[in-house]
Amino acid sequence: MNLYKRALVVGKFCPLHHGHQLLLDRAQGACEELLIVSYTKPEFPGMAPARREGWLRALYPQATILVLDDERVAALCAARGVAARTLPHNELDDGEVHRHFMGWLCWTVLNLPVDAVFSSEDYGPGFARVLGECYAGAPVAHVSVDQARHLVPVSGTAVRCDPHGQRAFVSPLVYASLVTRICVLGGESSGKTTLTAALAAHFGTSWVAEYGRELWESQDGVLEYDDLLKIGREQLKREAQATGQARRWLFCDTSPMTTFFYCVEMFGRAEPELARLAEHRYDLVLLCAPDFPFIQDGTRRDEHFRARQHAWYQAQLARRGIACVEVAGTVDERVAQVARLLA
Repeated sequence: MNLYKRALVVGKFCPLHHGHQLLLDRAQGACEELLIVSYTKPEFPGMAPARREGWLRALYPQATILVLDDERVAALCAARGVAARTLPHNELDDGEVHRHFMGWLCWTVLNLPVDAVFSSEDYGPGFARVLGECYAGAPVAHVSVDQARHLVPVSGTAVRCDPHGQRAFVSPLVYASLVTRICVLGGESSGKTTLTAALAAHFGTSWVAEYGRELWESQDGVLEYDDLLKIGREQLKREAQATGQARRWLFCDTSPMTTFFYCVEMFGRAEPELARLAEHRYDLVLLCAPDFPFIQDGTRRDEHFRARQHAWYQAQLARRGIACVEVAGTVDERVAQVARLLA
C-alpha cells in the first residue's frame, strides 16, 4: 500500500546520477503519483533542459516530469492564466525563495498539491513546512533518503567535474549522452577510415565503421535504392549502440550525409527520411583533405570524383550551418591535430 498520494522530488539532475535515482526510486515506491521537478539557474554546460528531460522520461516514464527554464515557466503560466515568475537563482542564500517558488508552482500553476517531499538534503524539513503553508496548512511529510551519502557516495558536482572518471555512478543511458561524438568525413581514398581507427586507438575508445561498405561487400558490390535508407538507419543505430562501450569520445567513420550523397549520385533521388537522417548532428565534424595519393582499390571512382565529393561536403556543411575542422597530412599528423583540438 502506498504511503502517499503524490510525492515531490526537486533537483538539478546535472547530470542525473545513481544518488538521484535512489531518491527517485524510494519516492516512486512510496506514492501513487511521483512529481519530478528540475530546474537550475544558470544552466550548466551540456545539461540543457531537453537533455535532462530525456533522461528522466526514459528512466521514470510513469512520473509527472517538469524540467524548467524561464521560457517554460512562462509558457505554463500563460496556458493557465497565471502571472509568470522567473526561476530563482542557484546562488540565493535564502532557501525560502526556492521553497515558496515550488509551493507557488505546485499549487497555483499546476494545481498538484503534494503530501510528501523526498530529499537527500538538510533543507528537506523546511521545504516540507513551506509546502504545507502554501496548501493552507495541509500537512506535508518529509522523507530523507541517504543524506549522509553512505549508500551512493557521489554528488552532482563530482560527476560534473569528471563525468568519465565517475562513470560508475551514472546509468549507461545518461553516460551515452555525455560521450562526445566525432564524425570523420572525406572523399574516396582520403584516409577517413584509417584516421577513424587511429583516433580510437590513440584515445583508447571505440569507433563505428562504415556500414555502407560492409553491406556493399556482403552483396557482391551491388546496392539497390532501398538499401541506402537501410544504411542510413543502421549507421545511426550502430553509433547509438557503440556509445555504451565508448570512453569519453566516439569516432564515427562517415554519417548518413555520406549515404545521402551516394543515394543521389547513384539514383538521382533520395527518400525524405534519408534526407532527414543526413541532418544528424555531431559534436565535432572532421573533414579529411584529399591530399593522400589516390589509391584505386577496384571499388573507387577516380581522383576527380574525390575532389568533387570533397567540395560537396564543404558546401553541404556550410549550407547546414555545421562547423567542421579540415585535417591534412599524414595519419600521425592528423591524429596530432585532433589531439591538440580535444586537449
